[in-house]
Amino acid sequence: MQRTEISTLGEFGLIKHLTEPFKPANPSTLKGVGDDAAVLDYAGKRTLVTTDLLLEGVHFDLTYVPLKYLGYKAAVVNFSDIYAMNGEPKQITVSLGVSKRFCIEDLEALYAGIRQACENYGVDLVGGDTSASLTGLAISITCLGEGEEGKIVCRNGARPNDLICVSGDLGSAYMGLQLLEREKLVFDGNPDAQPDFEGRDYILQRQLKPEARRDIILQLREKGIVPTAMMDISDGLSSELMHICSQSNTGCRVYEDKIPISYEAAVMAEELNMNIVTAALNGGEDYELLFTVSMDDYEKVIGLDNVGIVGHMTKPELGLNLVGRQGEEIALKAQGWNSLEG
Repeated sequence: MQRTEISTLGEFGLIKHLTEPFKPANPSTLKGVGDDAAVLDYAGKRTLVTTDLLLEGVHFDLTYVPLKYLGYKAAVVNFSDIYAMNGEPKQITVSLGVSKRFCIEDLEALYAGIRQACENYGVDLVGGDTSASLTGLAISITCLGEGEEGKIVCRNGARPNDLICVSGDLGSAYMGLQLLEREKLVFDGNPDAQPDFEGRDYILQRQLKPEARRDIILQLREKGIVPTAMMDISDGLSSELMHICSQSNTGCRVYEDKIPISYEAAVMAEELNMNIVTAALNGGEDYELLFTVSMDDYEKVIGLDNVGIVGHMTKPELGLNLVGRQGEEIALKAQGWNSLEG
C-alpha cells in the first residue's frame, strides 16, 4: 500500500485534497469549504446544531475499526442527533487531531467514509480544521440541520399516559462490541489466530457502521405524528428514558417482554453468558429513536414499520420501573456507558 506522509501536502493542501470530492447538495449551502467560514441560508427555518468528539482509545479502537467505517459512523451519529429533534441534517464541519503514525492514505479512507455518509443522507461538508496530535486520532464533527417551527421535538414534552416507542432493536451494537473485544483478546494472545465472525454480520454492522433512523422520521411525518418527546439511544434505553422523565417531570413503566431484541444479539449474549435484556437497557450505541406520543396517536403508531410500543409514561411519584415477565417491578437505573468514568 502506498504511504504518503501528511507533511508533503501541508495544512491547506491537506484540507483541499480531502474535501475536493465533496460537492454541495443543499440550496442552503451558499459557500462551503475554502473560506474563513461557511455561508448558509435557511430562509426562515429553525437551525439545529449538534457536535460530537471521538477520541482514539476512548471511543474507538483501531485494532478492529476500519478507518472508512469510523468516518461513516462519526458522521452518522451526528445526523442521528438532528433526526432525534425531528429535524433534517444539512451540513457538517469535520476537525481532526492526527498523530504522525497516520498517513495521507489513512485520512483518505476516513474521509471516504464521511463522504459516503454525506451522500447517503444528503448532507454537505462545509468546513473544519486539522491539527497535530500527540495521542493518536481525534475527530470532532459538528452538524447543522433545520427544523420546522412547531415541529421540533425536545426531551421535555412527555406527559403521563403517553406511549413510549422505540425503533428497530436494542442491544445489537453492544453485543457486536463484545464480540470484537473477545476476538481482540484472542488475537493479542495469538497473532496468527483468525477471528470467528461467521454468522455475526448483523451485530458487527450495528457496532461498526450504524445508520441514523431517517426512515422513522419520514414515517412520522407521513402519518402526521409529532412526538411529545424524542432522543436517540446512544447511551442505553435506561439512561435515555431517565433523561426524558427528568426533563418532562414524569415517571415511566417499560415492559421487559416488549423490548425489541434481535435473534443474533440474543444468540451472542447466550454464548458470552450475558443477560441480553441488560445489554438492551444499558449497552448503548444503537442509535435507534426513543420517542413518546399521545395515546390519541395509538392507531397511527401501530401502523409504523420498525417501531414498537414498549411502555407508557406515568406520574413522577410512581418512579421509573421495568416490569418483568412475571409482573415484578424493578427500578430502572442508568448504567449506560460514560466516558468520564474509569
